[in-house]
Amino acid sequence: MFGIGDLIVHPMHGAGVIDDVIQEKVAGVTKEYYVFKMPVGGLILKIPTANCQAIGIRSIISHEEAEAFFEGLASLEVESNSNWNKRYQENLTRLKSGDLNEVARVVKGLMRRESRRGLSTGERKMLHSAKQIIISEIALVEGGDYHSVEARLDRAIMQPGKIRQPS
Repeated sequence: MFGIGDLIVHPMHGAGVIDDVIQEKVAGVTKEYYVFKMPVGGLILKIPTANCQAIGIRSIISHEEAEAFFEGLASLEVESNSNWNKRYQENLTRLKSGDLNEVARVVKGLMRRESRRGLSTGERKMLHSAKQIIISEIALVEGGDYHSVEARLDRAIMQPGKIRQPS
């Protein structure tokens, strides 16, 4: 259970803070909700406290984990499926996992694909969303500004690494 002021990550929206814990009556049933607020963009969500584990809500990583994350980006393997629909579904599953390394695989794969072939509108939106998820968490962990974290992520992602073709 989280409390007011806790820094958490929503798998599909990124990192933010629990601004409040409220009770609301929906369809005749009173439920407890976290009021989740993102510092960048000002997005506010009400997350049912009972569903947090199923949704994949987690605490943000530590500063040490953030540094290890950046150090591991160059060696992070990325699969690149040539079928657009299959690639999109695989990437969506990775995003929903809430795992920072899986989200980084999406960003790395899409950024490399963009530099070689360009991206469809759907993949461009997915790349933007995936980057926002990572940047929002790292910015909260390190207390850095959004643009410097994005520049650091871009540099780390574009280092030479392995790309595997799925079998």
